[in-house]
Amino acid sequence: MRLALVTETFPPEVNGVSMTLGRLVSGLAERGHEVQVVRPIQPSDRTESHWEDRGFSELIVPGVPLPGYNGLRMGMPEAYRLLKNWNEFGPDLVHVATEGPLGMAALWISHVLRIPVTSTYHTNFHQYTGHYRIGLIRDFILVFLRITHNECGCTLAPTREMVAALRAVGFKNVGVLSRGVDTVLFSPERRDEGLRRAWGVEPDGRVFLYVGRVASEKNIELAIDAFRQASAGTGGAVMVVVGDGPERTRLEEAHPDIVFAGMRKGEDLARHYASGDVFLFPSITETYGNVVAEALSSGLAVVTYDYAAGREWIENGVNGFVAPFDCESSFRNQAMNACSLESDTMSGIRVRARETALQLGWDRVVGDFERSLKTVKRKYDALFASTV
Repeated sequence: MRLALVTETFPPEVNGVSMTLGRLVSGLAERGHEVQVVRPIQPSDRTESHWEDRGFSELIVPGVPLPGYNGLRMGMPEAYRLLKNWNEFGPDLVHVATEGPLGMAALWISHVLRIPVTSTYHTNFHQYTGHYRIGLIRDFILVFLRITHNECGCTLAPTREMVAALRAVGFKNVGVLSRGVDTVLFSPERRDEGLRRAWGVEPDGRVFLYVGRVASEKNIELAIDAFRQASAGTGGAVMVVVGDGPERTRLEEAHPDIVFAGMRKGEDLARHYASGDVFLFPSITETYGNVVAEALSSGLAVVTYDYAAGREWIENGVNGFVAPFDCESSFRNQAMNACSLESDTMSGIRVRARETALQLGWDRVVGDFERSLKTVKRKYDALFASTV
């Protein structure tokens, strides 16, 4: 196929949506599909140009800063530019990955040109509203998302739980597209004792790790609180926060004993994961949570809530720990359970975490994505033929 994928974020931006879309695009290109990525120019771009050396092309449009997300930009609704380009490029299908103004323009132009459209559901924007003082428009955002996605041939969400939740609020044609993890990159073999010593960890001490955006919607204060309760009286425990965001300065000043490692990428990020012991992830706004799969792949004892990736892949007490959704006391208790494990028991959980992750290869996910796109294309072609 010739596919146009429209998104607000794409590598080298560092976030779960960017990483997922990068994997899907490169996977489709490797399977022989011609892929064009339509995205806004980002601060990481040196020039506004098309890059043809990565197996796909790019159409880069102007962007404006995305409120609350420093470093990211939202694409402008370049409808005329899309119309002109797609008349020449001739995509067989358009995939709208994010629901901003650029995505809306892409949806409209697709309908004008009679091109089938698919979408993915990556972010619970309506659940973020309370964290950014715009809670009054939560219902409006949900209605907007529902109308937008229902204009597409299908919407792909990362878990069965999310599919059921979207259907319950009126989303149509919803299916599952899971997430993969790079088990070669994220591996226990990258554990670095020198890095642990630099963090001030005693030989038998345990590292509590958080990886992700340092922002209010990630509930990091609960992770810190759980670490303090779980490690009280044990000695030698350290907490490390990997990532950046609007809450970093405040949290760093409030908790000078915690290691804030900042943004890490690639093998350096994988080394930080593997050098931890217990992964704390108390966010309640995830559609999936790629970091959970990365932590499992790195052989960590994951403590998270029983939803999203936690519900999909973690069996409580077997390969990690899950607490009832949004129950803070249970989350703290599960962190204490992880901290109190004997070394042999902890090792068993970490081995089983790694074994779980080995089932989550990206090739299977790309294949599922490819089949979903082809199914929508066939249905659209049959419908169009019947109306001619």
